[in-house]
Amino acid sequence: MVTRSQEVDYKRKIVHAFLEEHSFDAVVLENQGSFAWYTAGGDDHVATATERGAAVLVITREAEYLVTTNIEAPRLVEEEMAGLGFQLVEVPWEQSDGILRAVKRLLGKGNAASDSGFGPTKNMAGELATLRFSLTDAEMERYRSLGRDTEESVTAVCKSVRPGFSENAIAGMVAEQLYSRGVTPVVLLIAADDRIEKFRHPIASDKKVNRCAMVVCGARRWGLVISCTRLVHFGKLPADLRQRHDAVLKVDAALNLSTRVGQEIGSVLRAGIEAYSEAGFPEEWRMHHQGGPAGYATREFRATPAERRKVVRNQAFAWNPSIAGAKSEDTILVRDDAIEFLSSLGRDWPMIEVEYRGKVVRRHDILVV
Repeated sequence: MVTRSQEVDYKRKIVHAFLEEHSFDAVVLENQGSFAWYTAGGDDHVATATERGAAVLVITREAEYLVTTNIEAPRLVEEEMAGLGFQLVEVPWEQSDGILRAVKRLLGKGNAASDSGFGPTKNMAGELATLRFSLTDAEMERYRSLGRDTEESVTAVCKSVRPGFSENAIAGMVAEQLYSRGVTPVVLLIAADDRIEKFRHPIASDKKVNRCAMVVCGARRWGLVISCTRLVHFGKLPADLRQRHDAVLKVDAALNLSTRVGQEIGSVLRAGIEAYSEAGFPEEWRMHHQGGPAGYATREFRATPAERRKVVRNQAFAWNPSIAGAKSEDTILVRDDAIEFLSSLGRDWPMIEVEYRGKVVRRHDILVV
């Protein structure tokens, strides 16, 4: 079993190779996802409404530093960084530019890259993100655990929802389920009835459920993010909704089954666009982005038809096709010769087999109560 220290050693080699390739003297990591990736699951967040963490990592050719305030240092050193070999640089919280000045001192006149354009560094966010696209075995095990807990949380809520529940109440139920499992909700969208059809990003409101509810969840633990969507309907399913959900599952199957190692991501999306047309909804893909690579962000970037970057081994993806009133979304791992659903184990939920180009995949149906 790989230890955290061994995983950090592996990532240290990746970053040092990056320094050599791009002729940098140091890398500065400021964002929460970067911190979690480099520290093998460490958590330096205080606020969830920002990508920036409460600490900055400085990795030079000779040493590694944890730069933070005297507020954050005790917890980070004891609970997140113990035994990982970082040197602590602690600054008083009341110095508004204390972290910036400390990082500048560490960098000296060196040429540094960063994931955010921090201080005197060159913003190499996109290039640095690619270093984490191919997940390690340990990361994939953590991801599987997160997927199970997220699916169980959302399933439990959907099975408990009843007509008369408000969207805000449902959001609270999902948050309670996730937090009780040590998972942080970073995206939580709830829609009832006509709001499912009207809005692609329905933040929760006081509207009460009558016929149907949709739960959209982005859940984070160890820096990794799982995305999934489920719908529950009360009473007989209308024919129009049945048609739309079946159509969106055809697109879902096209996207997920086309996501193969070495495939251009733009071509994967184009397969989905073609499936929209074949299902009778040729323009719906334009109404919302369709997803893309995932991992240490809800989406590392959004796929477009022109995207030339390719799918890599052990990369996570979250596709989210939608047709007004219907949506399908789960997170997958792309293995050598197959895909693995992380948030769609199909336990205690009605499933449908969907065929695409001779292959069959099991996907979530609407839960009818």
